[in-house]
Amino acid sequence: MPLNYSKWDQLELSDDSDIEGHPNVDKRSLIRWKQRDIHEKREARKLRIAALQAEIACNNVLAPRLRRIRERLAGEANADETQTTEWAEDSEDVRSLSGLPLFQHLVERFQTSPSPAKPPTNAKDQVTYDAMVLSLLLQIYDETKALPSDEQEKAILSCLDRHISQLPEHTKKLEKDLEAEIREQKKHITSEDIKEGWESKYVPPKPAPPPIKGAPSETPKKKTATTTTTTYEVLNPGASSSASAQPVASASSAETNANEDDDDDELPELTPTLTQFSRLPLWDYEASFSFIQQHREVFVGGASDALLVAAFRAQVDGKAKYAKQCVHQSLLLQYCDKLGKDGVRLFFQKMIGGDKRAIPVFVKDVEDTYAHIVTRAKAAASSSESGHKEQIQLVPENPNATISFNVPDGPPPDDLRLEGPGTEELNIEEVRRALTMRWQVFQSFPEPLKVALKDGTLEAVNKVLAGMEVSEAEDVVSKLDMTGIMNFAEGGIRDETANVIEAAEADGDGDGGGD
Repeated sequence: MPLNYSKWDQLELSDDSDIEGHPNVDKRSLIRWKQRDIHEKREARKLRIAALQAEIACNNVLAPRLRRIRERLAGEANADETQTTEWAEDSEDVRSLSGLPLFQHLVERFQTSPSPAKPPTNAKDQVTYDAMVLSLLLQIYDETKALPSDEQEKAILSCLDRHISQLPEHTKKLEKDLEAEIREQKKHITSEDIKEGWESKYVPPKPAPPPIKGAPSETPKKKTATTTTTTYEVLNPGASSSASAQPVASASSAETNANEDDDDDELPELTPTLTQFSRLPLWDYEASFSFIQQHREVFVGGASDALLVAAFRAQVDGKAKYAKQCVHQSLLLQYCDKLGKDGVRLFFQKMIGGDKRAIPVFVKDVEDTYAHIVTRAKAAASSSESGHKEQIQLVPENPNATISFNVPDGPPPDDLRLEGPGTEELNIEEVRRALTMRWQVFQSFPEPLKVALKDGTLEAVNKVLAGMEVSEAEDVVSKLDMTGIMNFAEGGIRDETANVIEAAEADGDGDGGGD
């Protein structure tokens, strides 16, 4: 295929080798003169083109105005035109004028209150359109003022007709000159004609949108289990049957449990874009595909989980149609993700194309998942209706231990006496304060709890604790333990043979050492 080099003929160079100059003029000066001549002619041509365009635009504005003036002078203008054109501001008396009186009125108006409208050029002291029309009217008046008044009006109309017919002819001549100038301008390639066709700059891709807030991370978190054990210290440790092994009461709420991080994770929530995506109609794969293409932030980590959470909440609220839509859109994203890097295109290509094997599988998955959501929503609703709440219950940790309650009969008497072994070292005032505090704490309990404590059974006390709030029940248990109202004791027969043998051996060793 031959190459076409004709476009290079349009280059205009100022240092052509075929320049013929005067022997007394150096070539560099000659090149500079020709370069300046080229630029001057180019600039003059640009100014000439701009002037022709401005004059043509001005003539296109003046021609209809002159025709309207001619129609008014001849009395041919209708009433609607006088109200919608430049005559709208005139009074009713002026609108009724025609002929020579109207001509005089127009000349006076253009002289006293001309309109500021003028051609949009950068020329200094640009003449307005009204000034141009006034100049023409004055020129016509000078030509007809020597005539009698009865012939003057016909002469004015005749002069206007002549100018109106000459103006389009002059405009056509200007348009031909403009075409010639533009044609001459396009003969040569200049720096202004250089346009950027394409560039090889690197445009980095848009960053991937962030995952949905609350979405599970790819790396599993380490699960840590913490065990909380509460040990109750009694007022008189020696009074229990075994001081070396004290039973421990555990509350069934959460005193010994495994706190996993998964339970504290925040559930993923729908973004505004995902909300719009979730409301797309069922089985409309083209609409879903178009939406994903326009909103990249839909296909991110956690979006599918957020849609399933929204489906469950909608089903609980009784919005079955919207719940199924959320399930449908969630599974769309799951299938696209499982198909790999190009999963979105592959999935929708099969669905939109009507693949007889892929569509039934997807539909069945949607129906099964939605049925599971319905089942879970019913279970959650029945669980909430049952009124289950967290409770505090007293349960002995050791099966052989029992929990008893030492309820005070009243405040300590004034003549308090301490009797029995081990009371010699006790301070009677400290004992009085402890007994007084125990009585005051007991009196602060609600009446049902006091009745249950006097009954002395663990079942009665647990029944009252079950009706309390968790924080209130925990405070009651703490006060029972602190004041010694709640006691722990082990039941059954204790085998202390080993302790007796050890004591006998210790006595024998002591006797031998004495000898």
